[in-house]
Amino acid sequence: MEMKQRMLSLINEMNKNIYEKDSEISLSLLAAIAGESIILLGPPGVAKSMVARRLKSAFRNARSFEYLMSRFSTPDELFGPVSISQLKNNDIYERSTDGYLPSCDVVFLDEIWKAGPAIQNSLLTVINEKLFRNGRNEIKLPLKLLVAASNELPARGEGLEALWDRFIIRIESCAIREEANFTLMMMGGDDDEDFTDNEIKISNDEYAQWSKDIEQVDISIQAMDCIKDIRKALRTVEVDGAEERRDIYISDRRWKKIARLVRTSAFMHDRKSVVTCDLLPMYHCLWQEPDERDAVRRIVIRAIFAPCALRFAKLKQNLEDEIRNSSLQQRAGRSTARQRQRDADKKTYSDYYYRLAKHETGHSFIVMADFRQLPEVGEDGEEGLMFQDPRNEKITVIKVYDGSKVPLGSRPISLARDNDNVYIDGLKFEIEKTDMNDEKTAPIAEDTKEYRDYSKEIDSLADNLNDMQKELENNMFINDEDRREIKLYLADFYKEIAFTRQDIEKITY
Repeated sequence: MEMKQRMLSLINEMNKNIYEKDSEISLSLLAAIAGESIILLGPPGVAKSMVARRLKSAFRNARSFEYLMSRFSTPDELFGPVSISQLKNNDIYERSTDGYLPSCDVVFLDEIWKAGPAIQNSLLTVINEKLFRNGRNEIKLPLKLLVAASNELPARGEGLEALWDRFIIRIESCAIREEANFTLMMMGGDDDEDFTDNEIKISNDEYAQWSKDIEQVDISIQAMDCIKDIRKALRTVEVDGAEERRDIYISDRRWKKIARLVRTSAFMHDRKSVVTCDLLPMYHCLWQEPDERDAVRRIVIRAIFAPCALRFAKLKQNLEDEIRNSSLQQRAGRSTARQRQRDADKKTYSDYYYRLAKHETGHSFIVMADFRQLPEVGEDGEEGLMFQDPRNEKITVIKVYDGSKVPLGSRPISLARDNDNVYIDGLKFEIEKTDMNDEKTAPIAEDTKEYRDYSKEIDSLADNLNDMQKELENNMFINDEDRREIKLYLADFYKEIAFTRQDIEKITY
């Protein structure tokens, strides 16, 4: 059985007779395979402890430990009582840990913030390094997953930031919302916390081997660029209802843990490299306050689709240039026969350029229709622009300024002409004339496609968006809310594509 199919089977088994906890269970499984921790925020009685019990059943012969914290809780209740015999006979302060947290695979700690400093400080090492100091010895814990729960965020100013940072995945857990699911819960019997299909359960040997395999999963360049874009965007997050943008701080340690998490996601989807579609569940790791969650999710979605958005923006810019040039060609076609005859000896490139024979690199071109309408030298010059072609930096374009958007890096110039030359800021440059024996392809013709098929490019872009949407929606770690956000984002994208299809019809070759 492939890894993804096996994981889906595990998730389906763990979701039986438990309703609207898909995200909690699937992300807890992701955290467990990655060796990370998760915290569930929500009111009492919404099956937070049930999630931990179901995760125990994903592992063969797993042991679990549950504890409800209070301000009176002592380390003995979590880590085991002090061994009286060791203290009496050997003068060693050592705990009897069997049956307590240090001996268990899956741990559930409820009301985590009510624990005292002694417990919380010990948990820092337990969660991060999977180590526990017991007397003179340091024990390597079998811990696969620690699930914490609370109905509140950690109080500010009480030194809880380090422990809060240890919980890589953070989820708000709510009561059942759908009436149909509520009815099923009410009509159903007692929940079965275990399932019998032992074949799909994870053994300790498999878990150890998978941990090594995950380290071999690399992060693709595109996915790494996406993560960098997300990191930058978190510095100015626009939160709904907030007056100012927020700078969400993510520690380097946390980013390292997130990298482990996305590698695990790729591994569980049978991939050897992290792709951008593995990154959406990251938003569960990036918010600090619950009201930031939706804004962070939108940031991650935009970053995933950013390459497509950039490709579309370039296509639209090229299309605008093409429409303008098409209009110029039509204007040139309406010029008088006398003007056309005057410039009949000039060599044209791509149907709307003349080349300046000796200007800069020899790859300078002036728009044909603009040249034909320039004032004669000696009269007031025409306002123009000179800039590098964005599609080929070796080519310099000269044109009359028509009041439209000024290309990046443009230099304002004055233009005039006579029969054979163009005058740039008063300096004369000869226009190349036709050589009937020269059949070589003009250098600009290689970079300017006269009949560029924008419709085909738009169709290709739309297909890519559709493929990415399917890949995201098939990710086992996203939920229905995530799918709705993706559809909302793409609805605006497709609307822009529809408008661009209309613009394509304006081109006249």
